[in-house]
Amino acid sequence: MASNIEINKKLDGSKLTVSVSGRIDTTTAPLLETELKTSLNDVTDLVFDLEGLEYISSAGLRVLLSAQKVMNKQGTMVIHNANEEVYDVFDVTGFVDILTIE
Repeated sequence: MASNIEINKKLDGSKLTVSVSGRIDTTTAPLLETELKTSLNDVTDLVFDLEGLEYISSAGLRVLLSAQKVMNKQGTMVIHNANEEVYDVFDVTGFVDILTIE
């Protein structure tokens, strides 16, 4: 099965913007996790742009949570443009209290 995720990263000094579109599920979450693991050194501002994200599963939430734990030590992490369905997942799971969602 082909993965249905697109990850674009833009580094601007110590600010990294990660645009994710498609789906973050058990198939695609490891891809995002690998991308982040290799990208977060020296990053103090991490921005997730989820405008194109249609779906996030618990596997995707775990990736965001581990990114948040890393960024708690070295800077800030913000989530932008979560659509209603994705926001509802954050809300129901209590992630609205853990993550900064704008």
